[in-house]
Amino acid sequence: MADKDSEKQRHYIMSRIRSTNTKPEIKLRKALFEKGYRYRVNVKTLPGKPDIVLPKYRTIIFVNGCFWHGHDGCKHYTVPETNTEFWVEKVRKNKERDAVDVQRLESFSWGVITIWECELKSKVFQDTIAKVEAELAANKAKWEAYQAKRRSDREFAKAESRRKRQVREEVERELQEQF
Repeated sequence: MADKDSEKQRHYIMSRIRSTNTKPEIKLRKALFEKGYRYRVNVKTLPGKPDIVLPKYRTIIFVNGCFWHGHDGCKHYTVPETNTEFWVEKVRKNKERDAVDVQRLESFSWGVITIWECELKSKVFQDTIAKVEAELAANKAKWEAYQAKRRSDREFAKAESRRKRQVREEVERELQEQF
C-alpha cells in the first residue's frame, strides 16, 4: 500500500512527533505527583536522558512509545508497509540503544522501570501505577540497604586503619626503647 501523504506532508507530520513531554509521559508524571512523588525530568547527565528521575528512590522511569521502541506482542506496534527496511532497522537500533542505556544506568546503581505507552491506557492505568509504586518502594529499600552496607564498610575500614596505626606506633615505640 502506497503512502497516502506526499513526501512533504509526511515530513511535516513526522517533524511534529515530540521526544519529550509526550502525552503518556505527562499522564504518568501527573499521577506520580498526585501521589506525592517528586522527580526530575529529562536529566541530560544520565545515559538515555531518562523521562523521569526519582533520586530519593534511586529510580529512573522510561516511558516508551510502543511503535518507536518496538513493543513486542503489542497491537500498537506494527511495521509500516512502506519503507519497511528503514523502519525495522530504526526500531532495532532504538532497542539496542535502550538496552545499553539500561545496562549503564544499572551499573551506576539506578533502578530502571520501563513503562510502555499501552500500559498507560485507561483500562490498565491504575494497575500500572500500583506496579510503579511497588517497584519504587523496592528500589528505595534496596538503595537504603546498599548505603547502609557502604556506611558500615567505611566504619570498619576506619576502625581497621586506626587499629593498624596503633599497632605500628606500638611496634615503633618498642623498637625505640630497645635501641
